Parts: sequence; structure tokens; C-alpha cells
Amino acid sequence: MPRVVDHDERRRQIAEALLAVAARDGHENVSSRAVAKELGVATGSLWHYFDGFDEVIRAAAAEVTRRTDERITIATAGLRGLARLDALMREVLPVDDRTRAEARVVVGFWGRLATLASAPDAAAPTLATWQSGIRSALAEAVADGELAAGTPTEAVMALLRSITYGQQVVEVTEPQDAAAHIAVLDSILAPWRS
Repeated sequence: MPRVVDHDERRRQIAEALLAVAARDGHENVSSRAVAKELGVATGSLWHYFDGFDEVIRAAAAEVTRRTDERITIATAGLRGLARLDALMREVLPVDDRTRAEARVVVGFWGRLATLASAPDAAAPTLATWQSGIRSALAEAVADGELAAGTPTEAVMALLRSITYGQQVVEVTEPQDAAAHIAVLDSILAPWRS
């Protein structure tokens, strides 16, 4: 009797193997052969689940987003306003070993993902799915008086989204301590604090 395989779970395992290779060995060593070796399978078996290596790259980028979203949900549970925003941003900014390693992997993906731009949903794996969380936390902070009533929340949200990407690049090119990354966040919010 043939073995029943959960295709979604197997695709996730392949994406996680790619992430493991990238984190351990660097992007220059990521290949279908290296991913298959990480999984302990033949290279050809990857193609039962993906049409090409670019699909594996996209699945790995989506996996990073999924993991980040999961951490944010846990970290922000029961929080609101600036406390919620701080917890959310600490899951995205490279402030600990996990998020620093993630930054190195994600920044390495960006160049490869840019070549996939012709696909209709090429940006989907790297969309900041947490921007609605930033928006809500800012609205709560204004409602609770933590930020001034005239705070341009959409502009601040856009800046915060931008610094998450920017600070990941900074971490890869000029590693900083956590306090430096948090200082950038604080400087954006400083003019609007009540």
C-alpha cells in the first residue's frame, strides 16, 4: 500500500531545510542538492512537491513570514498600544540570535525574489503581514493617549515597516546590538509621544 504523504507538510519541510542550509552555510551554498542532503532524500524527490528551485525559494521566504507571524501572535497577546507595538517590533527587528539569523537569511533571499517579480504573486512571501498589527497598535496608542492625537499613524506605520527591512540590512552589513535597533524605533516614535 502506498504511503500517504501530506504534501503541504512536506513542502514546509523542504522550505525549512532550505532555511537551515542558508542559515548554516550561507546563501551561496544553497542548492537543490544541499536541500535534499539536509532532508536525507534524493534530489529528484524535491520535484514531486515543487516545479522548480525558485518555488522552493519562495516557499522558504513564505515560511519565514509564517514563523514571524506566529511569534508576533504569541508575543503581543493581551497587549495594546505602545506595549503591543514594542513586542511586535522585537519579533521583526534583529534584536536577538533568532531574529539576527533570520535577517541574514531573509536579506539573502531578496535578490533572488526580485528576479521572480514577473510572477503575479511574487511579492506575496515577503509582504509585511504584520503591518495591520502596527496600524492597530498605533491607533490604540493614540486612543490611550500614549501618542499625540495628531500622530500621522499611516506615515508612522510606513516608516516602521521601512525600518524593519532597513535594520535587517544594517544587521547583515554592519551588525548592531539590540539597543541600536530599538533606538531607531524609539526615534521614529519620539516626536509623537505624549
